[in-house]
Amino acid sequence: MSSANAVSDRLLTRIGGLLRKAESTDNEHEAEAFLAAAQRLATRSSIDLAVARAHTRDRERPSALIQRMIPIGEPGRKGLRTYVQLFVAIAAANDVRCDVARTSTQIYAYGFAADIAVCEALYSSLLVQMVRASDRYIKSGDHRAATMEKVVTERRAGRRVRRVVRVPVAGVTARLNFQLAFAERIGIRLAETRADVERSATGRDVRTATPGAADRAAETALALRGKEIELSDFYTRNSEARGTWRGPRTSTGYAPDARRAGDRAGRAARLGPARELDGARGQLPG
Repeated sequence: MSSANAVSDRLLTRIGGLLRKAESTDNEHEAEAFLAAAQRLATRSSIDLAVARAHTRDRERPSALIQRMIPIGEPGRKGLRTYVQLFVAIAAANDVRCDVARTSTQIYAYGFAADIAVCEALYSSLLVQMVRASDRYIKSGDHRAATMEKVVTERRAGRRVRRVVRVPVAGVTARLNFQLAFAERIGIRLAETRADVERSATGRDVRTATPGAADRAAETALALRGKEIELSDFYTRNSEARGTWRGPRTSTGYAPDARRAGDRAGRAARLGPARELDGARGQLPG
């Protein structure tokens, strides 16, 4: 086994333990720290591997960038676009580029194998949390008391007239809005944690100043920039996408109460405690 694969396996073992342990706690105050801890672990490992690749690039064959197909769900299943939104949000915080199938049934992920594997592990846990949280919201019946704006078209005196009316929120609309807000909040949280770790590693955080830190920070910044360019070039060469995925369409309408509920659930989503735990890699639900 190569050193890169060994590092990847150790990282996934640690994250896998965090994911399973997280399911046993309902403490909302711990939840915020759980997700940040998992993303810090992933980002720090990614930075270390980027620096290592920069050191060995001229002496040995570097770790290869890959394309991997990630299955999302069966054709026709409702909510696939929100599932895609969740994976894409996770990928953006972990140096992985994505192309999305028109049917939203699969994603083509581009990046280093370790980074893609981290995305899969995070997704498998957060998807379960997102679906469970949306189920609880729908079963609570809270959405039945809410209303939303809808544009309707009427014919008056031979003319088509559009007007805005308030209508009850259907269950499917509430679920999709909830899950969309959940995914968006997860993306924000992961991006904030990644930025904090990179700021510290590249010397932009004055609190980390130590002897020799400036040289290490400059080396790290250069390695991360090199990784970014390498990934961008690889994606450009291999992607056959004709456009950019712009997120779920809002044809079902905007339900503000469901969005707020989904955002709260996204804030409370958890992965695992900061301490290291033994465990196996999580897998995507079938």
